[in-house]
Amino acid sequence: MGKARLLIVEDDPDISNMLRIYFAGLGYDVDAALRGGEALEKSRHVMPHLIVLDIMLPDIDGYEVCRTLRTNTRTSHVPVIFLTQKDERSDKLQGLELGADDYITKPFDIEELRFRVQNAINRSERESLTDPQTGLPAGRLIEDQLRRVIRQKNWALMDIRLNHFEPFKDVYGFIAANDVLRFTGMLLGEVVDAAGTQNDFVGHAGGDNFIIITSEANAEMVRKQVKERFNEEIQTYYNFMDRQQGFISVPRPDGTAENAPLMTIAIGVVSPTQQMFADIREITELAAEARRQDSLSGK
Repeated sequence: MGKARLLIVEDDPDISNMLRIYFAGLGYDVDAALRGGEALEKSRHVMPHLIVLDIMLPDIDGYEVCRTLRTNTRTSHVPVIFLTQKDERSDKLQGLELGADDYITKPFDIEELRFRVQNAINRSERESLTDPQTGLPAGRLIEDQLRRVIRQKNWALMDIRLNHFEPFKDVYGFIAANDVLRFTGMLLGEVVDAAGTQNDFVGHAGGDNFIIITSEANAEMVRKQVKERFNEEIQTYYNFMDRQQGFISVPRPDGTAENAPLMTIAIGVVSPTQQMFADIREITELAAEARRQDSLSGK
């Protein structure tokens, strides 16, 4: 997997800097926030794989931060480890009741915190809750969302796939390909923030396949913005020559080469006003077919 992203929420600059330097040295991608409001803003824009959260913060306490994370569809799956000076049983129970995954008390053993962080991330991935590359909901969480919306009205599912992703990976390598997946996940989140609501859902179904669940009223605007931004911003992942010629040269096993187009994004949209759905399998199959038709249309 790529670097796991940690968000350290701690108002003591010394502790925050110590944790940032320590976990960065272990290969994590670490960001920090000194206030609860800042943490909520950062977690929406760059989805962390895990949040280390102090309870005593200067604006809103860690309990309220955790409560907000758990009630927001976009961030409800992110593991949280509380970090606090409190050692009362009632405080621990309150944190766990809000959905925290673990609890460690200051002064803490840094090695113990390291193991707790890694175990929480591993558990989330092992249970198919998050994708290891993007940190977005995966597997079971996507299925749970589909089972929820199938009983509702005014929703739209977008099946999203990157066209020509495999040739790009063959030529530019796994690291560049993983960067594209993380970029795509962030782009989808930014568009949903701008054109959707906090109840919208962004998931990573695996490989180059993503989904968005939004309201039917917002679906076309979200679709349009995703297409426009992806087609423009994906250009930066190619070198100058490939951008200029509009394709990449992919080596074949026989020593020859074939040309592959630059990546585009295909989006299929289905909603309950189009037809009734018997189960979630029918939703995903029809959305995938709509996405294939979109890919063929070249629009």
